Amino acid sequence: MPFCAHRCGYCNFTLIAHRPDLVDRYLLALERELSWLGSPRPVDTIFIGGGTPTYLPPAALQRLLQIVLTWFRPEVGHEFTIEANPGGLDGPRVAVLAAHGVTRLSLGAQSFHQAKLRGLERDHCATDIETAVALARSRLKSISLDLIFGAPGESLEVWRNDLAAALRLWPAHISTYGLTFERGTTFWGRRLRGELAPVGEERERAMYAEAIETLVARGFEHYEVSNFARPGHRCRHNEVYWAARPYFAAGPGAARYLGGRREVNHRSTTTWMARVLAGWSPVAEAEELCAEDRAREALVLGLRRLEGVSRHEFAARTGFDLDRLVGRPLAKHIELGLLVDEGGRVRLTREGLFVSDAIWPDFLRC
Repeated sequence: MPFCAHRCGYCNFTLIAHRPDLVDRYLLALERELSWLGSPRPVDTIFIGGGTPTYLPPAALQRLLQIVLTWFRPEVGHEFTIEANPGGLDGPRVAVLAAHGVTRLSLGAQSFHQAKLRGLERDHCATDIETAVALARSRLKSISLDLIFGAPGESLEVWRNDLAAALRLWPAHISTYGLTFERGTTFWGRRLRGELAPVGEERERAMYAEAIETLVARGFEHYEVSNFARPGHRCRHNEVYWAARPYFAAGPGAARYLGGRREVNHRSTTTWMARVLAGWSPVAEAEELCAEDRAREALVLGLRRLEGVSRHEFAARTGFDLDRLVGRPLAKHIELGLLVDEGGRVRLTREGLFVSDAIWPDFLRC
């Protein structure tokens, strides 16, 4: 769902701001794209992300959910997540979500500190977060908060206060992300001009460590590099990605993975709509992964989880012996103390958590 009230300076997601006039045409195109499935599909999880899905007014939001549920039939005990921004969530929207079986709200809080929110170009305040959580808690089963650390000029004390403020709202799940400067964003240009500067590796490392220690001490399970959950509240949809299992997708910029084939739709909302409504494929990129590439990708995704990768399960699922496939880089990172070999299982060490993105390329190279 690509619509947003405005684009934040750090955001490189597929979105279109200030265009409510395109909502009806978007929903028509979404309905058309999903109709190409041919028949409804049973699913265990649904995730509607953005952009801001709850940017839609209640009537359009209801239509969106009806379209999705026409083509994806949730199984018993399903998880149904929708993303929202605090400033745009109200009682009528929450009522629509609850009436259509949404079970989980992922709220883009990012911070409770007003100066930090302004710096991130967010359009809400701490009170909006508290109000949104209270509204959602009255109707939905699970609430997740997204938080950003490492904003320009941010101190460790500000981050500690953000964690404390989030915990006071008693969410079931918290995701923490270090701010990145992505090419094509306004933050990228401002950094090149010297107007913004990263907080530095040591402070960002200290902030991540603070999140781990604080949240684990308060009963959260650190189950993936960036994700923490109370018992029974892991994001099951994201676990599909990390397990390298297949998933459907629709909409501009959407990526699907079916039968070992990855397809990504056009990122431009208007191009995607024009192609779909003309009866043309919206796919901009496609890649058929060979068995070895699928195995390597499954390894990297699996190692993002704190439980790591089981040698036996990996071989059973991919047909590849872990040590024969990546023996040399595996030994290298074990020796560096970034991975630990427990015999039947390999997983990240605490030190490996801090530099995990630098490890993955070694496992993806043939």
